[in-house]
Amino acid sequence: MSILRFHAIKESLKNKPVLVEEKERRSDLFGKNVFNENTMRHYLTKDAFVGVMNAIQYGKKIDRNVADQVASSMKDWALGKGVTHYTHWFQPLTGATAEKHDAFFETVSGGMAIEKFGGSQLVQQEPDASSFPSGGIRNTFEARGYTAWDPTSPAFIYGTTLCIPTIFVAYTGEALDYKTPLLRALHAVDDAATAVCKYFDKNVKKVTSSLGWEQEYFLIDKLMAASRPDIALTGRTLLGHSAAKGQQLDDHYFGSIPNRALNFMRELETECMLLGIPVKTRHNEVAPNQFEVAPIFEEANLAVDHNALLMDIMGRVASRHNFKVLLHEKPFAGVNGSGKHNNWSLSTDTGINLLAPGKTPMSNLQFLTFFINTIKAVHTHEALLRAAIASASNDHRLGANEAPPAIISVFIGEQLTKVLEELEGVTKGKLSPKEKTELKLNVVGKIPDVLLDNTDRNRTSPFAFTGNKFEFRAVGSTANCGNPMTVLNTIVAKQLKDFKKEVDILVNKKDLKKDEAVFNVLREYIKSSRDILFEGNGYGEAWEKEAKKRGLSNNKTTPEALKARISKETIALFEEMQVMSKIETEARYEIEVEAYIKHIQIESRVLGDIARNHIVPTAVRYQNILVENVKGLKEIFEEKYNSVSKEQINLIEAISKHIEGINANVTKMLEARKKANAIDDVEKKAYAYCNSVKPFFDDIRYHSDKLELLVDDEIWPLTKYREMLFTR
Repeated sequence: MSILRFHAIKESLKNKPVLVEEKERRSDLFGKNVFNENTMRHYLTKDAFVGVMNAIQYGKKIDRNVADQVASSMKDWALGKGVTHYTHWFQPLTGATAEKHDAFFETVSGGMAIEKFGGSQLVQQEPDASSFPSGGIRNTFEARGYTAWDPTSPAFIYGTTLCIPTIFVAYTGEALDYKTPLLRALHAVDDAATAVCKYFDKNVKKVTSSLGWEQEYFLIDKLMAASRPDIALTGRTLLGHSAAKGQQLDDHYFGSIPNRALNFMRELETECMLLGIPVKTRHNEVAPNQFEVAPIFEEANLAVDHNALLMDIMGRVASRHNFKVLLHEKPFAGVNGSGKHNNWSLSTDTGINLLAPGKTPMSNLQFLTFFINTIKAVHTHEALLRAAIASASNDHRLGANEAPPAIISVFIGEQLTKVLEELEGVTKGKLSPKEKTELKLNVVGKIPDVLLDNTDRNRTSPFAFTGNKFEFRAVGSTANCGNPMTVLNTIVAKQLKDFKKEVDILVNKKDLKKDEAVFNVLREYIKSSRDILFEGNGYGEAWEKEAKKRGLSNNKTTPEALKARISKETIALFEEMQVMSKIETEARYEIEVEAYIKHIQIESRVLGDIARNHIVPTAVRYQNILVENVKGLKEIFEEKYNSVSKEQINLIEAISKHIEGINANVTKMLEARKKANAIDDVEKKAYAYCNSVKPFFDDIRYHSDKLELLVDDEIWPLTKYREMLFTR
């Protein structure tokens, strides 16, 4: 056994659960370290409070005087909690969060010092933009970029730092982050949805997009994770034979949470409470040492910020409990990977969930309007929605008989399917009084009863209706939720905008009543979107063939999927909805393609290093032991040598075969990588890495994992699956 592996296992067995005591009610802890509405009421003047709330609720600009007042109050509040620094906290296109800390400390004349923080520091700062991904928007020598305060997401204290959520844009104004396009998309869906809501309720002034994410993750002993170069550098195991016991018995799922993991969760939840992250649910997931945390639904922008913050907090808390959190979509072969289900809905400022049926036929017609328009939006832009969740790591999950397939489809259940089929038969044009009554009472009016006993959930569906929301199940566990939420809200906004145009034309030119016009348009949408609806097994080969007949895309790899990012239709969509310019859209495509290349490139380098510098030398060492054993047998059993040494010789030959397999495939992989690196075109390079470099991963792994079963466990250099997944 390698020294590193031995030390990791030995020390992990010493780790006892760190008892975490919860001394206060969670309701008392919630939001203590957040400059939220309640805190602002206490610290701000009336004018400043009204100014900030107008910015949050109606998007009004905050003037300089108000900004100065807010900054002064934030500083006083933060200093009272022992804070020493402040930072503009933002989400660049690296996939991680970013921050640059500045002290409140300033020197003044006379050798004195003060704590200073004004409106200018609150509203805008200038971090170096040259080293963040820009997709060609900025040259390396053009370092200027700006962070600007987002008042809709409250400032918070983490450690001794006041964190101010901000957008991040280039000197020339283009978005360089996830938040800026998301805020634009949320504004677009607010405008479009509010206009449609006025068909049903003139009092609606605002529609808010809500999000509830479900974060899956693995907890691995920190020392064991550190003993694996592949986990340390790529976040997943590139090699490793499955343990004899994995998830076959389903005994981990929803089981009793191990004490050590539970204590991690308790401290994590306490941190979340202080930061206003409303986590509510925790449980064991399917795979050994896999878990999930989920919050109460929030406004989408705030929910995205909270998920990004949570992923950072998880790593810090885990370290204190001698754990390593693995957020990679597929850290272990042979057991389930991790996703991040995005539960999405729309709600009005009058308190109505637009994806939940009401008590009257008119409120149910409103539900159907938003329900059917969402389905239509997904059908029209299914390839773009697939692109929104594309990444090198998520490619391991999609379609892997554990997560939704790469084909985007919508599941609504048998009962709602029947409702749509009945609506599809609505008479074109004007409805007779009898038809109106029949439709409203026997079809629309019965929707609440239908949903009380809705069809069972379909875990293979990428986009499923679950009673009062849609669940986008295909999002990867490492993803920033801002990416899929920007796309989803944009396509729904576009669809609602088109819907209103069509309804208004029927009302104004065809002299139809409003509800008649709505029924007419919805009927056509049901017909045109039928192909996106699917109730069956998304893992089956039959669905792939059926989806192809329906004209649905099946982009199994990231390079294939990302092409939808820069289609003429996508560019036109984002420009029309004022979410992203053509430059911003094309830049994001280039950034995501380059990220794919770099991930596969890094994994290739790490795999080659481990295979040749760890696995092969260990196998040769064991082979030499066997050779010496055979020589000794020959001396002792000279006459019976052939029969006595047969199994050892077979073992030596098998080891030789796998060593040869590793070396040959690593050499071929290196050659393929050299050829890929010589390609200048970023798209062609991505395809080269995908189709010419990555396929060698499985071949190298096959031979290495066979050697793991043949070589003496005492000298195997890598911590094994059984040790990582079953040490708790």
